[in-house]
Amino acid sequence: MIPLVDLAARHARHAGQIEAKVLQVLRSGRYMGGPDLAQVEQRLAGCFGLEHGVGVASGTDALILALRALGVGPGQRIAVPALSFFATTEAILFVGAVPVFVDVRSDRPLMDLALIPEDVDAVITVPLFGMGGPEPAVDVPVLCDAAQAIGWGWGTPKAQACALSLYPTKTVGASGDGGAVLSADAAVVDRVRALGSHGMSAPHVHVSLGRNSRLDAIQAPVLLAQLDTLCTRIQRRQAIAARYEATLQHPIPRDPRDAVHHFVLRHPERTRFRAHLAEHGVSSAVYYPTPMSAQAVVAELGQRCPVAQAWCQELVAIPCHEDLSASQVDHIVSLLESA
Repeated sequence: MIPLVDLAARHARHAGQIEAKVLQVLRSGRYMGGPDLAQVEQRLAGCFGLEHGVGVASGTDALILALRALGVGPGQRIAVPALSFFATTEAILFVGAVPVFVDVRSDRPLMDLALIPEDVDAVITVPLFGMGGPEPAVDVPVLCDAAQAIGWGWGTPKAQACALSLYPTKTVGASGDGGAVLSADAAVVDRVRALGSHGMSAPHVHVSLGRNSRLDAIQAPVLLAQLDTLCTRIQRRQAIAARYEATLQHPIPRDPRDAVHHFVLRHPERTRFRAHLAEHGVSSAVYYPTPMSAQAVVAELGQRCPVAQAWCQELVAIPCHEDLSASQVDHIVSLLESA
């Protein structure tokens, strides 16, 4: 079966380098912090044209801590696209704020900026599947949920902060959970670093209610190896995506600068199409079967987003990553032609 993501193949490409460096970390006895982890934080920030970064324990923690660092708290109304992984909404709920779901565009599954209410206290944008686009022109804090956006070519985000997931299946993924908060503002990153270390401003001096959320040093060699090859890997994904799009009659419009974290298409007979792929040895996945606005935990808000719902009924992801061989890509193209 051709996998949607091949983590074993990704590791094998850098195995010697990574395993030797991980062994050095283990033998050093320093498992938190250190120069290699500081380098990871700087390089992750640099991927988005930003100056400052801090590693945290997960992408969800990155969202929660970034919201807190931006001053978002109980009762505030936060605009968020209706289509994303639920962690985007979960973070809003964890800080006591209220999600205001904004429907997505009909041409691309991204927030319809024209629908953002004027009375919100902050906005979370989501470059879903690595798709970039215009950013909201608002006078409130903006947080970019960049979990799927690393490697995009859209330049420096205008958001006050970016929350990044380093979950293993991400384009740059740790060997376990991990995340980061990135910003042009050193003060935002400093607040996140303190909040992720139990709210400490100095050893055993707790000035705010924080949590235990840090990226461990053993992940540094894993991430640095992937960052070294990020540009070529993104170019490979973009080239495969272009081949798929040339085959499809109605591909989702994609900007050449998009990072292609997932290649998604719409199919009116998704179940039949996925069965066709599986029969011929190709994996697929549905991202996402339900809009965030329709999840049971927020049902009492009663917010409907019909365009997002329509996307959720037809979206399907197919393999599009740098570890696909030329023959595997040819095979998938032939299936797209015959579907």
